Amino acid sequence: MRTDCHQHLWPAPLLEALRARRTPPRLEGWTLHLPGEPPTGIDPAAHDVTARAAAERADGTRRVCVSLSSPLGLEHLPGEEAGPLLEAWHSGALALGDPFVVWAATPVSDLDPDALAGVLTRERVVGWQVPATAMADPAAVDRLAPLLAACERAGKPVLVHPGPAAGGSADVPGWWPALVPYVQQLHAAWTAWHVRGRARHPGLRVAFVALAGLAVLHHERLTARGGALGPLDPGVFYETSSYGPRAIDAVVRVTGVDPLVLGTDRPYAQPFDATALPGFGAAFAHALTTTGPARLLEGKTP
Repeated sequence: MRTDCHQHLWPAPLLEALRARRTPPRLEGWTLHLPGEPPTGIDPAAHDVTARAAAERADGTRRVCVSLSSPLGLEHLPGEEAGPLLEAWHSGALALGDPFVVWAATPVSDLDPDALAGVLTRERVVGWQVPATAMADPAAVDRLAPLLAACERAGKPVLVHPGPAAGGSADVPGWWPALVPYVQQLHAAWTAWHVRGRARHPGLRVAFVALAGLAVLHHERLTARGGALGPLDPGVFYETSSYGPRAIDAVVRVTGVDPLVLGTDRPYAQPFDATALPGFGAAFAHALTTTGPARLLEGKTP
């Protein structure tokens, strides 16, 4: 089954909840206001469910894992404030219908592992997405242990996604958050997971979006500075969104093909033809779009 492990599609209940807010994160019409980022215009067509489903059928994608946009910062809000917004996300996303399935979301300020465990039992929920900002160092991974353990018990994977670009300046180009703070967040979360997470959660499957910001390419620098992370972790996966042939080729030289999974980050980036990657071809495309996602999402090879 061709699977896209990472897209965003905001359902109507979430749009309504964001428009009802008077402080960021909020929507004013189709303009998004976030702390630390310039106001951003959102294309309504990008969140047209019928059009998006048709685009996936045209691409031959049979399963699309949609996730809450963690840079919105909803997971970092206090539990009583986050709860209604996240319920709007879940209720709306779970009603999208085929080909869409859902990454769950939960507050990371007020932890409620029982609530997450309940959400993970819902039909069409594939796993839990966590903001990288909540995994910034080993102590943060320790703090998330109750939520990570809930996923491990459920046999569901975790998707690590960039979180809010808080503390930034409005006087930056629109692409700045995606290239600077988001990549830094992924580097920190990837390193923290390897330092502390795997030892505590030996059975948990974890995927980092955007090739973990290319963190895996820093093994040589880590070694030069006196560190070591041991052998490659077979339970860690690398989702490809926003990167192309050169970055993917570089990562494969370190990790091999097996840990890579297709993700497009649609509508913020667009899919590429995996068969066109130099030196890879059809076998690589099948691993990226079918075998890898099955191992991540179900823990098995089809």
